[in-house]
Amino acid sequence: MDPVMMGEILAALMFFGVIGFLLIGFPVAFTLAGVSLLFGGVGMALGVFDPSNFGSLPNRYIGFMTNEVLVAVPLFIFMGVMLERSQIAEQLLLTMSKLFGNLRGGLGFSVIIVGAMLAASTGVVGATVVTMGLISLPAMLRAGYDPKLATGVICASGTLGQIIPPSTVLIFMGDMLSGINSQVQMAKGNFAPVPVSVGDLFAGALLPGMLLVSLYLLWVIFKAVTDPASCPATPVPPEERADLFKEVLVALVPPLLLILAVLGSILGGIATPTEAASVGAVGAMVLAALRWRLSFSILKETVVTTATITSMVFVILLGASVFSVVFRMMGGDNLVHEFLTNLPGGPMAAVAMVMLIMFFLGFILDTFEIIFIVIPITAPVLLALDVDPVWLGVMVGVNLQTSFLTPPFGFALFYLRGVAPAGLPTSAIYRGVVPFVVLQIVAIAILFIFPEIVTWLPRLVAG
Repeated sequence: MDPVMMGEILAALMFFGVIGFLLIGFPVAFTLAGVSLLFGGVGMALGVFDPSNFGSLPNRYIGFMTNEVLVAVPLFIFMGVMLERSQIAEQLLLTMSKLFGNLRGGLGFSVIIVGAMLAASTGVVGATVVTMGLISLPAMLRAGYDPKLATGVICASGTLGQIIPPSTVLIFMGDMLSGINSQVQMAKGNFAPVPVSVGDLFAGALLPGMLLVSLYLLWVIFKAVTDPASCPATPVPPEERADLFKEVLVALVPPLLLILAVLGSILGGIATPTEAASVGAVGAMVLAALRWRLSFSILKETVVTTATITSMVFVILLGASVFSVVFRMMGGDNLVHEFLTNLPGGPMAAVAMVMLIMFFLGFILDTFEIIFIVIPITAPVLLALDVDPVWLGVMVGVNLQTSFLTPPFGFALFYLRGVAPAGLPTSAIYRGVVPFVVLQIVAIAILFIFPEIVTWLPRLVAG
């Protein structure tokens, strides 16, 4: 058999092999690296893979560890965990519940709005879902909310941190797309390409994030109008509303100031994402201190949690690097290039196909696993077809938000199941997220038809 064809067949088998081992239950990082080494050995035996290609891995790993942009990841995680420990989320939820309590669907409105604010100030999905599940779910069930609507609202709102800046997914994607775009443009003869930064993706993701929030709110309004019994009002006694204005100010102002300090400095060009993340980490500790929640034990818990999450993400990244080297050197990138460029419909059809593949991968893989595997393989082809890198990155971010909601491995479902009352059936949680997955697909379609929603703000910020 032709060696080129043999290499491409092995690359395709390796991709499906990784998915198969993950479905069995093997750890992600070790599956990516182990299966890749296994197929690399087979490729060496068949003469279609040169083991010297592994020599590039140490430089890649050193590059990851010394990349200034990626330093923002543990800092933003630290900020999110510290804010979760300082109980700002609890105060926001309780205050917003009082503010919207007299409206049908008011508790749903409060969860969505607080979810958006926590996304813009923490970006830690697990902590957000767990916090809102512990506080809001019992209150919503006691108020007579349909369990499906209550669980769906909490899961969907908790995942907004995947797309609303400062999203750690966007940080990794911005760094990856920046390097890929530079290589693609230089290959096309453009030796002074317009750089793609994490700040561009943050700016591009703001309006799509608000679009998702609006769609969620509209769904709750729709349920309030068509099925009032599913989301009844929870009137607040007059004595509790007496100091409501003061409570709203106390609950809203601190996180809003932190959001403005972090995102405003990035979008305004005052600070890099890493610099802004350090400001956010310090600001989170200040807010915790003001609430008398900053102690050595809380600081220790925050640091350990941050190290655990960061290590998990970077170990997956290291395993994905082995996969990328073997896949590309055996000709897998040529296979992907031929497949996408030969699709009828041009670049938009290629983007639609990649979005579809990522959506279905979201049923079995985590967000980071998908971007570390799929972006290095498909982005060079799509950017060579003149797809806007910022639009592509935000589209991927919105698409992969569904991976937290789609069974069987939707992590938001697991987080909520872990804190939900024992009497609440798991089927209610699974059925509750279905409308919100549909709303996310609607958002992807809107961004596909109107890409200016993504590209307008980055161009405005860039002048």
